[in-house]
Amino acid sequence: MTERKNKMEEDYFRKQEKELVEKMQTDKTRESECLEMASSLGAAEADIVNALQKLGYTPAILPLLYLVPIIQVAWAEGSVSKHERQLILEAADVRGIKFGSTAYECLTEWLNVRPTEEFFERTLRVISAQLKTLPPELCESSKRDLVSYCAKVAEASGGLIGFLGSSHRICTEERVLLARVAAELERSHQESARQIIKG
Repeated sequence: MTERKNKMEEDYFRKQEKELVEKMQTDKTRESECLEMASSLGAAEADIVNALQKLGYTPAILPLLYLVPIIQVAWAEGSVSKHERQLILEAADVRGIKFGSTAYECLTEWLNVRPTEEFFERTLRVISAQLKTLPPELCESSKRDLVSYCAKVAEASGGLIGFLGSSHRICTEERVLLARVAAELERSHQESARQIIKG
């Protein structure tokens, strides 16, 4: 009986020790990823990096960050068209996302299976907060480029309503979404920061 009790105690403490070691390794990995992501984003604020990690971003898929609003627009009508997919893959290539990489595999998954609305919305809030940490001119040009590319992808599917004086046609869902993306990117720094902390 005593031997059995001792064995149970040993097993319990061995399990506790193993869990503690695993937790320490996980924490160390998370901290390392945190530093790598902050460096990639240009010394991003801790709240931004933490929000990205909670959304499932890792250093390997971080290059996809600014493609997420574009992917959201592509999904506005319920599916991603062949032309929209091609434009997004071209944008990914320009950002250095190559075939066979972890980021490319993740992008392909997001184009095949729509991410959740919460993922899209929270990512957009993080992008908005991140852009506000950039120098003003770079912030403004980045916002313009992002909205412009979102509109280009929306035009690729061909809808019924024009947007921003474009001769191309954009559907109602895409037009509403484009306006929402533009509005989110215009939030003040304090407002954006509050939004990502709230989650």
